[in-house]
Amino acid sequence: MATNNNNNKTGSNKSPKGFKFNIFWMYGLILLVLIGTYALNDNSLAQKVSWSEFETWVNKGGVTKITVITNSNEAQGLLTDSLANVVFKGQLQGQISKSAKARIETQIPSTDKLEEKVEQWRQAGTFKGEVAYEKGSDLGNIFWYFGPFLLLIAFYFFMMRRMGNGGGGMGGIFNVGRSKATLFDQNDKNKVTFKDVAGLAEAKVEVAEIVDFLKNPQHYTELGGKIPKGALLVGPPGTGKTLLAKAVAGEANVPFFSMSGSDFVEMFVGVGASRVRDLFRQAKEKSPCIVFIDEIDAVGRARGKNPNMGGNDERESTLNQLLTEMDGFGSNSGVIILAATNRADILDKALLRAGRFDRQIYVELPELSDRKEIFAVHLRDVKTDGSVDLDLLARQTPGFSGADIANVCNEAALIAARRKKQAVQRQDFMDAVDRIIGGLEKRSKVITDEERRSIAVHEAGHATVSWHLQYADPLIKVTIVPRGKALGAAWYLPEERQIEPKQALLDKICSLLAGRVAEEMFLGFIDTGALNDLERSTRIAYAMVTYYGMSDQLPNISYYDADQSTYGFTKPYSEERARAIDNEVQKIIDSQYERARELLTLYTNGHHELADLLQQREVIYTEDAMRIFGPRQWKSRNEELMDAGDKEKTDNDEGNYDSGIEFPPTFTH
Repeated sequence: MATNNNNNKTGSNKSPKGFKFNIFWMYGLILLVLIGTYALNDNSLAQKVSWSEFETWVNKGGVTKITVITNSNEAQGLLTDSLANVVFKGQLQGQISKSAKARIETQIPSTDKLEEKVEQWRQAGTFKGEVAYEKGSDLGNIFWYFGPFLLLIAFYFFMMRRMGNGGGGMGGIFNVGRSKATLFDQNDKNKVTFKDVAGLAEAKVEVAEIVDFLKNPQHYTELGGKIPKGALLVGPPGTGKTLLAKAVAGEANVPFFSMSGSDFVEMFVGVGASRVRDLFRQAKEKSPCIVFIDEIDAVGRARGKNPNMGGNDERESTLNQLLTEMDGFGSNSGVIILAATNRADILDKALLRAGRFDRQIYVELPELSDRKEIFAVHLRDVKTDGSVDLDLLARQTPGFSGADIANVCNEAALIAARRKKQAVQRQDFMDAVDRIIGGLEKRSKVITDEERRSIAVHEAGHATVSWHLQYADPLIKVTIVPRGKALGAAWYLPEERQIEPKQALLDKICSLLAGRVAEEMFLGFIDTGALNDLERSTRIAYAMVTYYGMSDQLPNISYYDADQSTYGFTKPYSEERARAIDNEVQKIIDSQYERARELLTLYTNGHHELADLLQQREVIYTEDAMRIFGPRQWKSRNEELMDAGDKEKTDNDEGNYDSGIEFPPTFTH
């Protein structure tokens, strides 16, 4: 599956953002209140004194005016310049100005008592100023008394707003039940259509009916037909299930809600079910629309499996709500559910019944023609030269998904840029495939001459035997250069068979064991380098006996459990049958081991020549094996296609050749 490299974004017609409170605005508000409080007060120097001290300063003639605050029984005396310097000890820097008046403040016994004292001061001649009566402002007092409570209330509303919006790391306490689905509007500039989806011809045909229904629903409703309520996209990772769902929405020109199955799961009880309800509520408001749930197995796993292992009631309640919503809205409401998973076998059966997910659309790995289309899409933005052959790239990437092909194109561009090239060439793509599958070459790894000879003999054994087997995959390249975790590797171009005959499995086991046989025959000892070969050959042998019923003693019996739940922790056969299975597996391994020995005995000279050449040049290619052994007796379908096409080679003096790769490759060391 291929796509353009644009990032998924919401539509351009976004609603304007609402007012958002910022904590710095709160700080600014507090500062304004303080400034206002200070401004309301007289800009002067004041000192609290007792009533007796107040009388003393008046008797000395230092008070020019008395102001009585009636609502607080407070008196303020305005001081003369000379007395102010004495009282404030030089704080006024020797001068009194209108902007910096000095006064003393005191609490009077009563207004009547003050009037008596003023009359006495006038008669004594110590006070000749006026007496004013004012009502003081309570703003300062209100702020200092009630300010902390006001700040606490403001902080409370601020935190509630932050939690409601899910900001500040609070996780949206009061908004936790809302759906997290991302809405892609039909006016989105980055809208995906079927033109952006390469391959998947069969899957496109199946979803085309959904597109037609969303465009012309009356055509179906008039005839009494009902469109499927849901479609489940099933396939390996990276094959384009999500992209296909977006293309359906883009073609139908309707809103598209995208959400992952894990988005329903939260630490709070009941949140998953609440989000399901909110998702379908939004979908009905936007009808007609498409709701896409990616990785639905996170919430749709079968209920009641292994109850003793600890169940998740929250997940099951979320699934129950999803089942209810899918079966609740009307057939012609215009809301269609698409879901994707690569584990359809573990989904609950109630989710797959008719009326919910009516259809299962299989999105398989791309075939040869599909891979060619995918390469064409991903190479739109890659600057290449004339040496890049899409047919060759498609043939040499069997088993690659759309995501793998996208990675190959990107890696090839990086390799070309690292080599300071002006355009990406074919060799860059070949190196990118080698890099992705096999890992980075490690020519700096220290390998002794004995290890080097052992690896060469081992790899030559694989190449010799596979060259003379009918169903063995065509050999493309053998190398003893360390790459990734492997010290050596044999690279093949596997034929894409839909059905594997028994002889093909036996030939594969024989080819895998050939490296160990070569070590034993020509070195006189065996080493640990055949671990991967033994593991793969044993797995194939057990599959032949227990899954495919290809055993002579135990024919036509399969213990394969598709649901992986029927047998649980117990084996579906007795101990006697287990011993019989082990015996049959050992018989298969032994017979193919001897078969590999016979082939290596027959072609000993060719093996030695191939091993010497491999040890000398580190890498050998198809033409080297053909020169030593002659043309292969059998040709696979891939070899016929390569012979029929315009296959260019880039041979140099060392015989370099653009290699084809098995996916995954046969790592033997």
